Amino acid sequence: MYSLALLACSALLLTLGFTPVCRMICTRLGWLDKPGGRKVHRTAVPRTGGVALLAGYAMAFVVLFYSPLGGARAVAAALPNVWALLPAVLAAFATGLLDDIFGLRPWMKFLGQIAAGALACHANVQIHDVSGYTPSAWWQVPITILWLVACSNAFNLIDGLDGLAVGIGVFATATAFLSAMMSGNYALALVTAPLVGALLGFLPYNFNPASIFMGDCGSLTVGFLLGCFGVIWSQKSATLLGMTAPLIALAIPLLDTTLAVARRFLRRKPLFGADRGHIHHRLLARGFTQRRVAYLLYACAGIVAGLSLLLSAGTNHVDGLALVAFCALVWLSIQYLGYEEFDAARRVIFGGMFRQSLNANLSISELGTAVGTANTLDECWVALVETSRTFGFSEASLQFNGRHLTARLIEVDSAECWDLRIPLNHSGHVYFQVPLRSALPPATVGRLVTEVGTVFANKLAGFQAHSAA
Repeated sequence: MYSLALLACSALLLTLGFTPVCRMICTRLGWLDKPGGRKVHRTAVPRTGGVALLAGYAMAFVVLFYSPLGGARAVAAALPNVWALLPAVLAAFATGLLDDIFGLRPWMKFLGQIAAGALACHANVQIHDVSGYTPSAWWQVPITILWLVACSNAFNLIDGLDGLAVGIGVFATATAFLSAMMSGNYALALVTAPLVGALLGFLPYNFNPASIFMGDCGSLTVGFLLGCFGVIWSQKSATLLGMTAPLIALAIPLLDTTLAVARRFLRRKPLFGADRGHIHHRLLARGFTQRRVAYLLYACAGIVAGLSLLLSAGTNHVDGLALVAFCALVWLSIQYLGYEEFDAARRVIFGGMFRQSLNANLSISELGTAVGTANTLDECWVALVETSRTFGFSEASLQFNGRHLTARLIEVDSAECWDLRIPLNHSGHVYFQVPLRSALPPATVGRLVTEVGTVFANKLAGFQAHSAA
């Protein structure tokens, strides 16, 4: 316990001392995060505070190593692979620092994160169990890299408000630390204790109004470390749920990233583009101040931390309740945030629009097949009438080479209908009368026009050529 207390206190005090120095150097070098766009701060703020945070974290081990009360033996016994993991952490840190200074392209950042993940796998930080299922050895490496990259980016994306990412990082790291103490995983406790201290030491400078930001060098590194801690946690977890407890501990940043990707996918926007739809942006739009948003999300982080610890304890009769409570909390949170994209998707899927669109597209495909295999104009006309009846059209007609075929399908006043006329090159046209109450999606109407305009035109042109021959 002395080693853990020394690590946490040393990291806290060192970070408290390093951060003002880092802030001064960043200001002189011009490494500033300037306001504008989706950013909520109004003045330029130094943005590479992750240097001070990581320095405080690393120097805490040096203090413990040279402690006269057996610190060296504790580090050597509990962290046999610490030097093997160091290159992975430095790769994640270097990627973030280069982005802070020079502004890397997204693919460059991903390459750096993938390289860091590969180095972590080489240091034997690998996922061996996912909810009781053990993947083959070949899949363990890509699954681990995907997890580490996801954690790094999730923590990076939520770092958009003063003190938010740092505070949530404190809760997630403290959760891993408490779980390690509960399960007797001394190695995990030894690497998480100084990160709790370093984050607490950095928080006074980063809380609103922030005088320094972590930057990508801080957020990517902390997210990467938390991902590694989650893997180590699951390897020694007493529960069969494997990665579920670490995943819940990181629920807020991972949920924010998942929602961002889903929203952008539904809107057909770049998945990794910037917008103001993150959780903290939605809360700000509801009238909360920056501090209240941070406090609210801290409270949520504390709740999910408690649920994660319940899962980590491995008590079977509590696991189910914890998972149900977590799912209910996530659902209520999404409802409260009021994302229009998900409401629209729900109406499409569960409101009948999805099935209606699916059936309409299938009917159009069947029309194209029937016309394509027809041998006479009458067979084409029968297929057209059948499709018109399926769509609920009140009238359909076909004019070709002097022939005019018409079918009245539903008795509706013409004033309550709109007309759809599709030309067939210079040989004729197809006409539909559509009731106003018809709820055909615009995309379906567009596909119907395209299908009739091409398939019918080609088939009738073939009939015309055959007649001329």
